[in-house]
This record gives sequence, structure tokens and C-alpha cells, in this order.
Amino acid sequence: MPELPEVETVKRGLTPAMEGTRITKLELRRGDLRFPFPDAFADRVSGRTIVSLGRRAKYLLVDLDDGNTLISHLGMSGSFRIEEGRIEEGRIEEGAVSAAPGEFHHVRSKDEKHDHVVFHLEGASGPRRVVYNDPRRFGFMDMVGRADLAAHPFFRDLGPEPTGNELGAAYLAERFRDKAQPLKSALLDQKNIAGLGNIYVCEALWRAHLSPIRAAGTLVTAGGRPKAQLDLLVASIRDVIADAIAAGGSSLRDHIQTDGSLGYFQHSFSVYDRESQACRTPGCGGTVARIVQAGRSTFYCATCQK
Repeated sequence: MPELPEVETVKRGLTPAMEGTRITKLELRRGDLRFPFPDAFADRVSGRTIVSLGRRAKYLLVDLDDGNTLISHLGMSGSFRIEEGRIEEGRIEEGAVSAAPGEFHHVRSKDEKHDHVVFHLEGASGPRRVVYNDPRRFGFMDMVGRADLAAHPFFRDLGPEPTGNELGAAYLAERFRDKAQPLKSALLDQKNIAGLGNIYVCEALWRAHLSPIRAAGTLVTAGGRPKAQLDLLVASIRDVIADAIAAGGSSLRDHIQTDGSLGYFQHSFSVYDRESQACRTPGCGGTVARIVQAGRSTFYCATCQK
């Protein structure tokens, strides 16, 4: 699944192509993705202007001028492709496929049978299409009134964003107090923190020198105050997410950016997918191990992560 940095990267790539444009037509090439599309979805979206793009956890949000928000989840293989130029008989004019600032490369799927949703847009710079391609069809789209977004089943139980001001050591101390739950599992719980996934939890725990198998409650004093290790963990979460976004996410297996290029953070992994390799903590001398927690691979160094 794409994690928060990948979705944030997609949002940033789509924003200049979609924000402020009018959706002249929403083309649905099938009746469903992972779930059926909302009733009258194409009719409700066509003709609307896109006010802004946002993100909550791993969901892409498209705010429309009628007060509704289109919700998109990429699933395992979903991606968006930007195509510039006038559309003639269902095809882009020759030479019109582009994605600033460069040409497409490493495009995941060019097979049009996987192009399931097409946004036909008209903006100040002319017409374009934004195409949603999803070979596995585990992604989905929904729509809800913006005022009702927080109460939507996808969002109502989500914790704070890992980069927002709400996330702090005092908040996590309240959530983790007296918890015997393994620390990694507590961090993956979306009710505690929204948007954190397996890769970046492994990386943040390594940066904070904390074991993924220790009890979450051990980072909290008997009086309920955060220990210094919890302060370091919060800082590590913020830093690893910021670094991954700056690098364009981690392009493992399916994920690519909207311009077709790959992210580069996977080249900077310190523990994830580095089983049996040397730990990168200076002076550690340990080796990265792989264990399975709740069906997910966990990578960590038992020597320096306590």
C-alpha cells in the first residue's frame, strides 16, 4: 500500500494540474473499483470546479465548489497520470502527453484497459485529462459533503497527522500509558496516529533507537508523563516523514509519482528490507533482523534498538 509520503507526493503532483480547473466530464469506464462508485457520481462531479486538493492520512481529497469532497484511495496499484492537450475521439493529440517538469518515464501501466476513471479538465492553460489507472482495482473513490468529512467512516476514528501540531509526546503518553501492546503495533494503529505505515514506522523506530517489540507503555512514567525516549520518537516520526516526502516517497513495487518518475527514499532505508545487512548506526556493529508482527515484516537492529 502507498503510505502517507507517497499520497502526499501524488497530491503535490496533481495540485498544479487540477486546482482551479473545471471538470467538463468525469468518465467512468467501469461501475466499480474496490467498491461501487457513489450513486450518480459522474453527474454530480461533471461541471464542478476543483477548489483545492488535500490529504488526510492516506486519502487524497478533492474539494469541489459545491461543498462536496471527492475521496480517493490508491489501494495497492492505483496511480494518476496527467495528459495535456486537446482530446480527439478519445485520444490525446500526438505529442500532447506530458508531465511538468519532465517527460514520463518508468510509467507503471500504459494499458488503457486499466484506465478506469478519467477527469476531463478545462483550465486557464487549456484542456487536459487526469487519468486514474489501477490494474489490481484495490483503490476506490467516494464523495461526501466537506462539512461531514470528519464524521465519515473513513475518518472519524483517525488520530492526528504525524506532521501536525497535535502530535506530541504528551499526546502519545496519554495513548500509550499502561499499554502492553508492542510499540510498533501501537504506532501502526490509525486511532493513535493517522497515516503511518509499516515502512516509516520501522525507520522511525530505528532513528529513535527503540525496539519495535517493547511495550508502548514503557515510554511513559508511572505518573503518565512522557519519557525522553518518547520525545525522541515523536521527533523521529516527523523527520522520517519529512525526508520521505522530500525524496518523493518510496517507490516499492507499484508506486510512482504523477509525472511517472520514481521516488528515491527507498535508497536511504536504514533498516527496512535490509535483513542481515549491517546496521547503519555509527559504532553499532549490529545486524538488521527481520521478524513478523501481526502478519507484517518488521526490520530492526536488536543491538542498538532497545
